[in-house]
Amino acid sequence: MSNKPLKKILIVDDEQSILLSLSYALTTEGVEVITCSEIEQAEVALENTRFDLVITDIRMSGVNGIEGLELLSYIKDRYKTEVIIMTGYGTDEIEAEAYRRGAFHYFKKPIDITELLKTVAEIGVPVKNI
Repeated sequence: MSNKPLKKILIVDDEQSILLSLSYALTTEGVEVITCSEIEQAEVALENTRFDLVITDIRMSGVNGIEGLELLSYIKDRYKTEVIIMTGYGTDEIEAEAYRRGAFHYFKKPIDITELLKTVAEIGVPVKNI
């Protein structure tokens, strides 16, 4: 058992299959993964826990389809946490807006897990061997 502090990742997506697969891929020794299927749950988790990384979908079940960008701004205004954005409905404009708001990386779904793990490792969060 190492003495390094536990790294924490928050994954926000309204698709259970995405939450489960990313949680499985990112859970490793020294890393705790918490998942939320709603923005409101994510905001509560952020208030109660310090995360090293948040991975969020842009389009949740809400009406306007940019909830993930709003969450990105919320996080960047309040916390020193890196944010990775993912979407199945991206446009060049949305990608540019995500980076403007401070996203560390932007992935189009389906996400290449190897690329995701490399990106997460760049942030300093331990990952499984690729």
